Amino acid sequence: MEILVINCGSSSLKFQLINSDSEDVLAKGLCERIGIEGSCISYTASGKEKITKEIPMPTHHEAISAVMDFLTDDVVGVIADMSEVQAVGHRVVHGGEFFSESVLVNDQVIEQIAQCNDLAPLHNPANIIGIKACMDKMPNTPNVAVFDTAFHQTMPESAYLYAVPKKYYEDYKIRRYGFHGTSHSFVSKRTAELVGKDYSDMKTIVCHLGNGASICAVENGKSVDTSMGLTPLAGVIMGTRSGDLDPSIVEVIAEKEDVGVQEVLNILNKKSGVLGLSGISSDFRDINAAVEQGDAQAKKTFDAYIRSVVRFVGAYVAVMNGVDSIAFTAGVGENNPNIRKAVCEHLEYLGIQVDDAKNNTRGEEVEISTPDSKVKVFVVPTNEELAIARETVALVK
Repeated sequence: MEILVINCGSSSLKFQLINSDSEDVLAKGLCERIGIEGSCISYTASGKEKITKEIPMPTHHEAISAVMDFLTDDVVGVIADMSEVQAVGHRVVHGGEFFSESVLVNDQVIEQIAQCNDLAPLHNPANIIGIKACMDKMPNTPNVAVFDTAFHQTMPESAYLYAVPKKYYEDYKIRRYGFHGTSHSFVSKRTAELVGKDYSDMKTIVCHLGNGASICAVENGKSVDTSMGLTPLAGVIMGTRSGDLDPSIVEVIAEKEDVGVQEVLNILNKKSGVLGLSGISSDFRDINAAVEQGDAQAKKTFDAYIRSVVRFVGAYVAVMNGVDSIAFTAGVGENNPNIRKAVCEHLEYLGIQVDDAKNNTRGEEVEISTPDSKVKVFVVPTNEELAIARETVALVK
């Protein structure tokens, strides 16, 4: 079964065509600058060179058409006709309290996703545009919505309720939702397989550390706590996001800089985190290089980042009253041995010891803890597109 996975941004569209039987990626690519001058598509068929072509794409409809043209092209295409695509799986950022699992898309689902637009104003409207474009271009092909927030709908009230007047939850659904759910689900399931235990009898902490980062406590196959909140701004220090801070800082910055709340939130989302604290970069490769060169501010940034991750890991050990395994994933988690080593050095009280030789790897699935470690620690590359494809197949078979 061929599954087309779509991830729409406001001016972009990522895609992968996956054979669900072999789970091979047949083709993948990215449409950029949709609605902007200079729009283009990059496309890579399995085993072939990457192609980049400038194509006018005033809307996502033209982007979907471009994707279809490449997939069925006589030279670089991987299918003869779009009828070979048996379903489309869409990443949708926010499902609010409507969705605790993936769903087949219909008009009611689209309306409920739209009702969550206020909770994810940069993402949900774009996700809807992508869904509608596919429905228009492939009217007989089922579409499935896979939500970043769905996995975390198993959190208890004690984890997701904020200590604000209850009317704000009742009237506006202000609560912790959490994100990266597709990744946390995929990685925690794979970790259980690596440990050789039943997923429903495991306590795992997943550290999804990328430019965006979140920590998740997965107990007996369910998310019971996670670091991101109402929005992806909360939690650990990230590439350009501040993570948790005293809410009064918003008022102080607004008054001192004579700017509005929206500008302060822009600063906290796009100019803070590793970038803001270091003054160097949001990329840990640059931070590591600066630390090696003796840059004091880079070292302070590195240490602050590690502490923010360790705080959540330690808290979730307490929340679950123990932990069987810890998994590092996403761009930083998969590719930065220094980060993994530094985090684990704070967890020696759990009986964790790192095998430095095994830890000296990037982008590969590996157990980095020593055989005698009481808690197993793994690097597990995430694959959100494959997870979306699996969810899609389960609903359309």
